[in-house]
Amino acid sequence: MGTLRLRGPEEKIIMTERSAAVFIQAWWRGTLVRRTLLHAALRAWIIQCWWRQVLEKLLAKRQRMVLEFYVQQEWAAVRLQSWVRMWCVRQRYCRLLNAVRIIQVYWRWHTCHSRGFIEGHYELKENQLNIQLEISLGSQACKVQQCIPLPLKE
Repeated sequence: MGTLRLRGPEEKIIMTERSAAVFIQAWWRGTLVRRTLLHAALRAWIIQCWWRQVLEKLLAKRQRMVLEFYVQQEWAAVRLQSWVRMWCVRQRYCRLLNAVRIIQVYWRWHTCHSRGFIEGHYELKENQLNIQLEISLGSQACKVQQCIPLPLKE
């Protein structure tokens, strides 16, 4: 059946029992639907939050791996540069040492053959040899001071 309306200063709606039951049932179904939608929306929101956390963890892990790889490459480059510098310095040192030994051999040979006396000192600086010698042959004496550049290729 329908509802009966009376018009007056205050509009009142008069319902029959059946229409009131239908109205209450509709309201209750609407409430259940809204509650179900709310629960579904909350569950979806929880899943989205969880998924964002998973993505953040994956991104952080990926960034950490990239950073570790970069650090490993940088250390490898630094080590390699260090070895090359060490090798160059060692080659330079060996060349200078060889030059010093050659000079010492000539000095010793000269001392033995001239029966004189040689006194002096030398100093190696980067790519040059500074020599100060005093050679005495009996009553004769000779002082030599010389700076010899050594051929070094770099």
